[in-house]
Amino acid sequence: MAAAARLAARARPLSRPNPGVAALVVAETRVIARGWTQAGGRPHAEAAALAGLAPDVLARATLYVTLEPCAHVSERGPACTDLIIAARPARVVIGQRDHDPRTAGQGMARLEAAGIAVTLLDDPAAAASLTGFLTRMTQGRPRVTLKLATSLDGCIALADGTSQWITGEAARAHVHAHRARHDAILVGGGTSRSDQPRLDVRLPGLEARSPQRVVLTRGPAPEGTTALPAPEAIASLEGVQYLYVEGGAATAAAFLAADLVDELHLYTAPILIGDGLRALGPLGLADLAAAHGRWQFRERRQLGSDSFAAYLRTR
Repeated sequence: MAAAARLAARARPLSRPNPGVAALVVAETRVIARGWTQAGGRPHAEAAALAGLAPDVLARATLYVTLEPCAHVSERGPACTDLIIAARPARVVIGQRDHDPRTAGQGMARLEAAGIAVTLLDDPAAAASLTGFLTRMTQGRPRVTLKLATSLDGCIALADGTSQWITGEAARAHVHAHRARHDAILVGGGTSRSDQPRLDVRLPGLEARSPQRVVLTRGPAPEGTTALPAPEAIASLEGVQYLYVEGGAATAAAFLAADLVDELHLYTAPILIGDGLRALGPLGLADLAAAHGRWQFRERRQLGSDSFAAYLRTR
């Protein structure tokens, strides 16, 4: 299941509006087929993995899939549950239950009724690979990653607003790689007006993965950009499972104060600015106790002379 969860990264974000699912077919301890949700959501991972496998091979094989197979037929393709029943593998191992009410346990029930053994793992790696979909299903909004690039003393720009560049090329390439894994990217209206950021992906070969552009503003948004009046309005971003927020300070603070940030990405450059613009505005904290216990360390790495750290919101 851990291998299937890693494979699911290939589906993100091209599978939207469908979740990025992956499947492995294992026979006699050997992976004999694999698949992941294709661009635009079809074919599904199970269909890609099962295609072309002989019945005698499947009869002794186990299908590992990160999300419960869908149980509903759509205009875009058959239900994966029907495909699996027709293929008849010996066993299906599922990483996470599907919260979509059109499936929600029905996929597993139909497989079992057809005589196929089913195991549900509630696997953490599978959940992590589906976190955008699960957040959308359970909380009705995209999963939000907030990115901040600061000096050692917590500034994002000089006092006059000059911010290019706080970090070096390696860190900026890392940011673009994360942009390519998100459905949409958001900045504040002030940042949009003053910096006119491109908000695209500028890594060779990944230019087509540039996310949908969003601006937090009560006024008009630039052409080709979606305007949202408040952080809570991210729920209205149709088909967006993963949202990347790049600030500035007021926007970052607004998302944090609304408790809408699920993951925090901190890029720190080995420079001191002093009298510069701070990374965050007021968060509305009444005392220090309210600031503790909210963030769990996930990852740290060195990017040239800069450092990167990721933290997950503890809820």
